[in-house]
Amino acid sequence: MYTVEALKKQYDGEIIILKDEKCKYFFLEDTQVTIVPFQLKKPKHFLHSIYHLATCEKVFVDNYFGFLAATDFKENVECIQLWHASGAVKRFGLADPSIEHRTQKANERFRKVYQRFDKVVVGSDKMAEIFKKSFNLTEDNILKTGIPRTDFFYEDHVEIEEKLKKKYPELKNKKVILYAPTFRDHQLTNPDIQLDLNQMYEALHEDYVLLLKLHPAVNTNFANPYPDFIIDVSSKEKINQLLLITDLLITDYSSIPYEFSLLNKPMIFYSFDLEEYARARGFWEDYHTMTPWACCLYHSGNH
Repeated sequence: MYTVEALKKQYDGEIIILKDEKCKYFFLEDTQVTIVPFQLKKPKHFLHSIYHLATCEKVFVDNYFGFLAATDFKENVECIQLWHASGAVKRFGLADPSIEHRTQKANERFRKVYQRFDKVVVGSDKMAEIFKKSFNLTEDNILKTGIPRTDFFYEDHVEIEEKLKKKYPELKNKKVILYAPTFRDHQLTNPDIQLDLNQMYEALHEDYVLLLKLHPAVNTNFANPYPDFIIDVSSKEKINQLLLITDLLITDYSSIPYEFSLLNKPMIFYSFDLEEYARARGFWEDYHTMTPWACCLYHSGNH
């Protein structure tokens, strides 16, 4: 949204949004903005998308898209990576430990995608170094402008907060705990929520409400045992809006704390599988050094 609005202020041409079917964000169309479904399995939409990629002047992407490996842009086209997070805890790209287990063909595809990034927008010198290592880029590829994702937190949001509280009457006169864990590659369809929900309910339900926000990559139907205490907002609400009404954030290796820190509210890093996750994904720094407080909270085991 912020990228589109910024473009409108300095560009009066056509803006095409190639929207992946997994994208939950609702973009508004107008005389300048057109939304095209980006669905490779549907020939009509696929050809329409390819046409726009072949005829555009600028391409903005916010994640890894494998199709870029086979996309040859015109010489005057610039591909700008906005990314989807303000900071980085776990390693990704060419620094991801899992590349050792990928095939040579898969690794070559990843490299080709990263070679398409003419510029990467970053919010700090530290993230610039991380992107250079992750995508095999140079300083010439880095735009140190701050990222659009954080613009949201510097605006007035009284209306958004009131709307959420009206939508969820369970929040009335309660403090809000938000549990927002990152994904585990082996739990994309059956995540193991490592909170003792029974104990949390008994101890907290009179004063708190627990919002459950699983990673967008995770598909699950959560069987809610305490609907008056737990609200599953995994597929319903934008994470930045939820942060506004959150009093306490519980997370693990997600980048969400970078945004939440702008609100100066407390957070707990619940790293129940720290050693296993470190081996599988790796961290940019020692986890305990990066986080102000890493602990186990209401673990379902004997902790």
